[in-house]
Amino acid sequence: MDNKADVIVVGTGNAGFCAAHAAARYGARVLMLEKGPAEAIGGNTYFTAGAIRTTYRGLDELTELVVDDERHARTDIAPYTAADFGSDMDRVTLGRCDPSLTRTMVQDIADALTWMHDLGIRFRLQYERQAYEVDGRFRFWGGLPLAVVDGGKGLVAQHRRIAEREGVRIRCSTPVDRLLRDADGRVVGVGAGEQEFHAEAVVLAAGGFQANRLLRAQYLGPSWDLAKVRGTPYNTGAALLAALDAGAQPAGHWSGCHAVAWDANAPETGDFELTNRHTKQSYPLSIVVNTEGRRFLDEGAELRNYTYAKYGAKILLQPGARAFQLFDAKTAPLLREAEYQVPGITRFEANSIAELAELAGIDASGLAATVEDYNAATRPGHFDPSVKDGLSTAGLRPPKSNWALPLDEPPYLAFGVTCGITFTFGGVRIDDSGRVLDHESEAIPGLFAAGEMVGGLFYHNYPGGSGLSAGTVFGRKAGTEAGRLASTLAPAT
Repeated sequence: MDNKADVIVVGTGNAGFCAAHAAARYGARVLMLEKGPAEAIGGNTYFTAGAIRTTYRGLDELTELVVDDERHARTDIAPYTAADFGSDMDRVTLGRCDPSLTRTMVQDIADALTWMHDLGIRFRLQYERQAYEVDGRFRFWGGLPLAVVDGGKGLVAQHRRIAEREGVRIRCSTPVDRLLRDADGRVVGVGAGEQEFHAEAVVLAAGGFQANRLLRAQYLGPSWDLAKVRGTPYNTGAALLAALDAGAQPAGHWSGCHAVAWDANAPETGDFELTNRHTKQSYPLSIVVNTEGRRFLDEGAELRNYTYAKYGAKILLQPGARAFQLFDAKTAPLLREAEYQVPGITRFEANSIAELAELAGIDASGLAATVEDYNAATRPGHFDPSVKDGLSTAGLRPPKSNWALPLDEPPYLAFGVTCGITFTFGGVRIDDSGRVLDHESEAIPGLFAAGEMVGGLFYHNYPGGSGLSAGTVFGRKAGTEAGRLASTLAPAT
């Protein structure tokens, strides 16, 4: 019976585990299939910081979910409603996000997190990543105060404990490459090489194709085969292609992806020890230059949560796919410790801009001119990193729209970054229940999907933390529907 179950879940990330828990709670016998070895359980989720975007009326509502912290008494968190979440989705995707899926996600996420909490997942407020201390109080910004205790590693560990408690089986080193269908077209299992696994329903939660160089070049475009992969090396798109081969309708932004500023010395695929710490997300406080010493983006265009997932692509277009974040003595104390104090980091320090350029390998004359022009364009004003403070440059192109402090107090710091791809935006089309749709927008019987395999939510950009939100909401829905279906089809015992 090792190859039979009521529900098969392909993939062991957050979306897959949410689907497995939901199906198991419905009474289904659940088998999870992981492409990688046992240490790869968790997929891309393992490599995240564990931040998850949700809606809330204020701190009091969040404290019902999070572990106690003495800082709560000195914390300010503005309400973040479903309308706010929906507006952010619409704005950052340039109006392209699927309205029905988006509405389902933003309306259901708060209840889904309560469900996770009841299962045993523990949350915290992420002071070190999403708050600044202003006048003795911790001020959160960007609609993203919540994270799982111990980040992605902690989320996976907690999911595994719940799965074991619920009787969910996990089989590793099983690369699913096809769907099995009966004579009526119903999906009745999956194939992995010479092996076959049978079930009454299948949930695909195996991620996108970000770890496949060929598919990245084919769909994302030139030079994307050179990007470093932030997470699991096993998300190569095989399960996604299997779904398309079985008639699933493609959806979403197939030439788009989530990609960030990633340490230039990071390994080519995810670091199982340091996980998310190779990211470099304090750039709104910096100026960012390429190897020629030239700025090429507006570092302060928005709060970090609304730009970080698109700036990796801009770095990829620079010479050598490399850039540098520059800070001085004023901004260095505000850097995220977990990201900017990492073993093997690409870090340079000097007491002059000329020396910094020489150490980092930046064109000295280009950098000198850039810093001179930038400093001349800065203006007096009140600096506040917890809000869009409007402290901008005058007449500079590209501008720095907020947090524009002169770069003039040594020592100076430069951090070398490249493009780190997180996940791809193209996937299969689903309905609000997680059922996979065919080219006529009819549900494929027995087939469900969740997580990064789903297309239609994200285009061009991404509000921070909404990947785990989508995986949680649609993983739960897909698992519930798969469990319900299996209960009507499974033979009586």
